[in-house]
Amino acid sequence: MTEKETRSPGKIRPTETQPGSLETGVATVRAELKTLSSAPGVYRMLDHKGEVLYVGKAKNLKNRVRSYTRPGGLTNRILRMVAATRSMVFITTHTEAEALLLESNLIKKLKPRFNILLRDDKSFPYILIRDQHQWPQITKHRGARSKKGDYFGPFASAGAVNRTLNTLQRVFLLRSCSDSVLQNRTRPCLLYQIKRCSAPCVGKISAEEYAAMVGDAKSFLGGRDVGIQKRLAGKMQQASDALEYETAAALRDRLKALTNIQSHQSINARHVGDADVIAIYREAGQTCIQVFFFRAGQNWGNRAYFPRHEKDEPLEKIMGAFLGQFYDNKPSPRNILVNVTPEARSLLEEAFAVRAERKVRITRPRRGEKRAIIGEALKNAEGALRRRLAESASQARLLDGVAETFGLEARPRRIEVYDNSHISGSNPVGAMIVADAEGFRKNAYRKFNIKGGDFTPGDDYAMMRQVMSRRFSRLAREDPARERDGWPDLVWIDGGRGRLNVALETLADLGIEDVLLVGVSKGPDRDAGRERFHMPGRKSFSLREGDAVLYFLQRLRDEAHRFAIGSHRARRRKAIHMSPLDQVPGVGGHRKKALLHHFGSAKAVSAAGLKDLEAVSGISKTLAQIIYDHFHDAG
Repeated sequence: MTEKETRSPGKIRPTETQPGSLETGVATVRAELKTLSSAPGVYRMLDHKGEVLYVGKAKNLKNRVRSYTRPGGLTNRILRMVAATRSMVFITTHTEAEALLLESNLIKKLKPRFNILLRDDKSFPYILIRDQHQWPQITKHRGARSKKGDYFGPFASAGAVNRTLNTLQRVFLLRSCSDSVLQNRTRPCLLYQIKRCSAPCVGKISAEEYAAMVGDAKSFLGGRDVGIQKRLAGKMQQASDALEYETAAALRDRLKALTNIQSHQSINARHVGDADVIAIYREAGQTCIQVFFFRAGQNWGNRAYFPRHEKDEPLEKIMGAFLGQFYDNKPSPRNILVNVTPEARSLLEEAFAVRAERKVRITRPRRGEKRAIIGEALKNAEGALRRRLAESASQARLLDGVAETFGLEARPRRIEVYDNSHISGSNPVGAMIVADAEGFRKNAYRKFNIKGGDFTPGDDYAMMRQVMSRRFSRLAREDPARERDGWPDLVWIDGGRGRLNVALETLADLGIEDVLLVGVSKGPDRDAGRERFHMPGRKSFSLREGDAVLYFLQRLRDEAHRFAIGSHRARRRKAIHMSPLDQVPGVGGHRKKALLHHFGSAKAVSAAGLKDLEAVSGISKTLAQIIYDHFHDAG
C-alpha cells in the first residue's frame, strides 16, 4: 500500500479551551477543500488539542469532506463532531479497499470518540503443530505466527483451545513439552503415565508410528476424514483378540476421547466448512454481536462483543464497522455468514481478499443449514445482551445507592479505588482500579511502582501521597478542562482517617478540591461487614449488615486488594531475578555476560579492582571506571 499523508496547515487556531461553534468547524473543513485531491484515502478530524475525533475513509476524499460543509444534511452527532473540528489529516491510497483497511487499523489504534468502536478485541489462541523437529510438538499459540508449523484455529477462548488440546493429547499422544525438556529427559514424564503422551523422548514409540499420529492429528484438525476412528477400533479389536487387554483399554480410551471431541458441539455444522458466523442483535439502544468460529466443520467456540456506538446507528453500519475492525489483526475465513448485510459489503470482501490473497465472501443465508446456524447465533446474541442489560440495571441501582450513601448529587460515572502493597517496605506498589456503570474497567487499571525518596520504607502515608500526586498531577496536566471521562466522581481510599487526610492534602496542594474522597477501614476485629467509612467534615459511620451497597463496596475493595497484591508479587518476582549489574549505567546484556564469565558472579564484579575490570573483553577504561564507581560510591 502506498500512502501519502498531509496535514492541514492550521489556518484556524481558536484560543478557546472549549469546543467552538459549528460555523468555526465548517470553516475549518471548507478551508481543506482548496488543496484536497479527489483520490481515495483516509481522513482524520482533530479537535483544538490535536486529539482525533473521527477517522473515516472515502473513495473520493474531496467529495466526502465537502459533505461536512452542508449542515442541513448532517445528524446531530456529526454536527457536534464538525463543531469540535479544528484541523484535519489526510492519507491518500491507491484504492478504496486499501483505504478501508487503513481506516480500520487507525480506528482500533486511536479509538476516536465519534467512531463505532469494537471493544475487547484480543487476539485468539490457535493450536500449533511444530514439525521442524524429529518429534513434532503440539501446543497452544497466541500472537504473531512467527514459529514454523501448521496452525489450526482460531478458538474463541483459552478455555476452548485448552479443552481441545487436552482431548487431542489423549487421542494422538503427541508431546507438548519444549525441545529443551525433550532433549534432557532420561525417563518418561507424568503425561506418559496418564496416557497423554507417547514418550518419544525415551524411545517408547518409533519415528514412523509418531509421524503417523502427527499426520492423523493434522488430518483431524483439518477436517479430513481418513478413517481414524475405524483404524483405532480395528487396533482395539486386534489387541483384545490377542488378549492384550491393557493395550485394548488404552485404545478404547483414545477412541472415546475422539468421539467426545466430535460430538461435544453446542452447534454442529458439518457442511459449513471454514466460516465465521456473525449475528447482531439490538435492544434498548445497545447491540451485541455474537461470533461463532467453524473450522473444518467443527465448532471451535464463540464470543460476544458489545461495540460502542450511537443509539440510532443503523445495524448495517455497525456490522460493517465491526467486520473491518474485527479482521484487522486476524485472518478472515473464506466465508463470513451474517444475519445483517453490512454496509459496503463488496468493498469489505475486496479488502479482505487483498489481505488474505484469496476470495472471501460475506453472505446472508436465506434457507437451509446455514440459516439455522445464523438463527442459533442470533439467539446467543439476544441472550448475552439481555444478561448484560440486566447486569447494567443492577449496577446502576448500586451506583444510585452509592450516590445516596455518600451524598453525591448524581450517580457516579467513574469510581477509582486506591490501595498499596509491600512487604516490610520492599518492592512497594500502589494500585488503582476503576469501576463504572458497566462494572470493572480493567483496561483503565493502573499500577504505580513507588519511587525511592526521603520517606521511610513502609511509610504508607508517603506512598499514598506519591500515588495521588502522580495520578492527579498528570490528569490535571492532560485534561485541565475535564472534557474527557478520565476524571473520577468518587475516589475510594483503602485505609482510615490518616490515609484519607494525606490524600486530601495532596489534592489540595494540586488545587483539586471538587473530587469526593472516602476512606474505608476495617471494623472491630477486622470483620468484613463492619467497615468504617470516613469522609471530610463528617463523622465516621458504618452501613448495616446485608446492605447491597456495602457488598458492592466490599467487592471494590477486594478487587483493589487483588490488583495491588498481584502487582507487588510481579515486581517482587522480577526483583528476585535481577542482578546488581542491571543497575549499572552502560552495562547491557552482552557486557553483563562478559563480566559474569570473567569474574564468575555479580558479587565478584562488585569487589573487583579498576585494573581487573579494564581487563574484561568489551569493557573500556571509561566503562570500567563507571562500574567501579557504581559499586564503591565514588563521587
